[in-house]
Amino acid sequence: MAGLRRSLPPDQLISEPEDLYTYSYDGTPILKTLPEGVVFARTVEEVASVLKLATETRTPIVTRGSGTGLSGGSIPVPGSVVLCLSRMNRILELDGDNLTLLVEPGVINQDAGLKAEGVGLFYPPDPGSMKVSTIGGNVSENSGGLRGLKYGVTRDYVMGLEVVLPTGEVFFTGNKCVKDVAGYSLKDVFIGSEGTLGVITKILLKLIPKPAARKTLLAVYDRMDEAAATVSAIIAARIIPCTMEFLDRTTIRCIEDFAHVGLPTDAEAILLLESDGHPAAVEDEARQMEAIARAKGARSVALAKDVDEATRLMTARRMAIPAMARVAPTTILEDATVPRSRLAEMVRFVQHTAQKYRLTVGTFGHFGDGNLHPTFLANERDPDEIHRVHEAVREIFAYAIELGGTISGEHGIGLTKKSFLPGAIGELNVRILQSLKRAFDPQGILNPGKIFLD
Repeated sequence: MAGLRRSLPPDQLISEPEDLYTYSYDGTPILKTLPEGVVFARTVEEVASVLKLATETRTPIVTRGSGTGLSGGSIPVPGSVVLCLSRMNRILELDGDNLTLLVEPGVINQDAGLKAEGVGLFYPPDPGSMKVSTIGGNVSENSGGLRGLKYGVTRDYVMGLEVVLPTGEVFFTGNKCVKDVAGYSLKDVFIGSEGTLGVITKILLKLIPKPAARKTLLAVYDRMDEAAATVSAIIAARIIPCTMEFLDRTTIRCIEDFAHVGLPTDAEAILLLESDGHPAAVEDEARQMEAIARAKGARSVALAKDVDEATRLMTARRMAIPAMARVAPTTILEDATVPRSRLAEMVRFVQHTAQKYRLTVGTFGHFGDGNLHPTFLANERDPDEIHRVHEAVREIFAYAIELGGTISGEHGIGLTKKSFLPGAIGELNVRILQSLKRAFDPQGILNPGKIFLD
């Protein structure tokens, strides 16, 4: 800390315990660790200086943006310094000719999207935390979102990265070229690396033309299997909606109690379906999806009458986490993905597992891409209940893998899932990932203790 005090202005460094508490946790429940200090970098030169000093003193560095992560990725480790990049929040360039946006890591996701929309362009990745999460954090976790089925995840929109290595060396990988196969794709190594390989200080994002039209439908079901069958039938009809979101009964009731948007609280499941693109194609897709939903057993299908109603429905879906957080002291939000054909049995397994362990769970997520978020409503002051949640989660991940799925579709591994990683991807894959970690960070100072068990 002495070296940092000498090299940084007082307003860019905090070390008093009462000031550090805010940076001791992220969006993950229960986990907290006070760092030794927090550095607020403003420039790439300051980041490089901090990392070079950390390497010399073997000080662990934990990079942080808004702290919205849900797998403990930005939780400090004992003796660490948090490197907060939230003040590196400039939009540096919007290139309309090449359809790119160059930003610093502290730029908020929604702000990047609004900048693109201002010139008729579109940045699709939209995590549930888009109003507060940073682009740097989105890249580090390879975040997804509600539009992932049609548009993909953050990785699909990163064209280049400026990265600072633990040595303080700075390099840029990628460019504005649509095609570039010169050498290994280093940028893809850093996307989703959770701050364990280097610190990202600039991001070159790909933009696309803004869709001309959008239609949103709400389909209501009395049986979960009918909702899952609707999803399969829509995909089989070669329709790829922009959004295909699912809410179960517990989640519906929590959202309706919170937001009062008119969701049917007696339904077992609802689907939020959204098509976007050319107006004629959108009109046709909406008609087809309505017909499929009714044919598969939806008791009602309603088309949002205008943009305001459509926005209200999607906003209600984005309120799932805060709405459920009002019901119990501790909300434990998990993330697992299975092939779409196994969705119904995965949801049933979650429900049965919750009953087995005497727990309350709400499940929602991105039905179109098989990504579910089982959310346990518990109380961290009850050790026995938290133990039962952990046992339930262990069984849920094991079953997801058994179905050909994975332990994370968009939240990352961090602290909470590292014990499950070998079972999910295999011991050899883990060893290869660890060899990459050693190559980029031989002293292990960058976000130690995350992703890997040792």
